Amino acid sequence: MRALLQIDSWGAPFAAAGVTAPERAIATHGDVRATVRLASVTKPVTALAVMIAAEEGVLDLDEPAGPPGATVRHLLAHASGLPFEGERPIAPVGQRRIYSNEGFRVVGEHLAYRAEMAFPTYVREAICRPLGLVLDPRGHPGAGMHAGLDDVLAIGRELLRPTLVAPETLAEMTRTSFPGLGGVLPDFGRFDPLDWGLGVELKGSKEPHWTGSLTSPATFGHFGGSGTFLWVDPARDVACAALTTRDFGPWAKEAWPALSDAVLSELAVVRAGPGAS
Repeated sequence: MRALLQIDSWGAPFAAAGVTAPERAIATHGDVRATVRLASVTKPVTALAVMIAAEEGVLDLDEPAGPPGATVRHLLAHASGLPFEGERPIAPVGQRRIYSNEGFRVVGEHLAYRAEMAFPTYVREAICRPLGLVLDPRGHPGAGMHAGLDDVLAIGRELLRPTLVAPETLAEMTRTSFPGLGGVLPDFGRFDPLDWGLGVELKGSKEPHWTGSLTSPATFGHFGGSGTFLWVDPARDVACAALTTRDFGPWAKEAWPALSDAVLSELAVVRAGPGAS
């Protein structure tokens, strides 16, 4: 896939990118096993672990967690009132979409308490082992995991065709939680509403968007400050990921949508078959 060659011009010390269908990877470029910090691409992995725990009865999404009045669901949907960092709420529960690393730290601690095991151990047992991942789940549950492209694409496939949770559970994770809340998408500005699922941002009608102009409104995913992203487009039946060691900045706001649009354009020609233009 020629579109993936774009990453060579990103000026990153390391870059790898790939595209996957539900069954297998379609194409990759770069070292697929080299491990980098996922930054906030950690959040969908943590959220998936919580959804597994909810199915197992380890916890309930609507049980209290975090600030008074907040639940696990509020924490995963950035609706708990907690700030980006810091333990003191800066808004009432359920009133604003405040992007919060702190909320995911609390989620990780809550899951560990309810599961009676360390958070990284739960992630290894619930996700890494059954999917055959070498992903390292240690570190901050909102920003500290490390993995290679192969593993991130495997997470993408899981979010297209779940094997660890029921389709209904994935649907709950990827639909808007607490509709109507406005907020700021980090580095992209304010949106009203700012739709968010449980651990994943929902594209919806946002324009412009870091996933490009050709991804469907059903697209969901996350990007990270270390220059990483994963998006999943269930309407196109495809997921795309890129890992870099170049911190997020203006370059990414231009490069990521261009890559995503090129990937989908090229994939559309391939899927159309011989003679397509």
